[in-house]
Amino acid sequence: MKHHAQAGQAFAIGLLFGVGLLLSGMSNPQKVIGFLDIAGQWDPSLALVMGGAIAVGLPLFRLAESRSHRQLPSWSGAPIHLPGKSGITPRLVLGSVLFGIGWGIAGICPGPGLVLVGSLQWPGLLFVLAMVAGMLLFRPLDKALSR
Repeated sequence: MKHHAQAGQAFAIGLLFGVGLLLSGMSNPQKVIGFLDIAGQWDPSLALVMGGAIAVGLPLFRLAESRSHRQLPSWSGAPIHLPGKSGITPRLVLGSVLFGIGWGIAGICPGPGLVLVGSLQWPGLLFVLAMVAGMLLFRPLDKALSR
């Protein structure tokens, strides 16, 4: 029963996140491209969305960090898995650059891509298929390049 409650909580949080992406305009590729186009007709409205997300998320992330150091579970009872603090690596920089280029070209990143799939829009479906292909190719390419 505990698994069903956690799955229900995860679904509710994901649904809230998706509704937030829709209401904020983050799932509209044209609006995102307008925000990223600082040399053209820049649309600063998404800066407020991102600022609001940081203002809400940062204190909660710090709270989760303090709970994980004390080996406390999340409020749902699930363990807290936070990323390690391993510094800036070439791999991190390359991944960030590739993510930024893709976001700038498509105006879509993973969360909004899933929202677009849920609303049956072709750009989202193509994006998510490309994202899954990239995930499947990552390990073989990483192994080949590390040799």
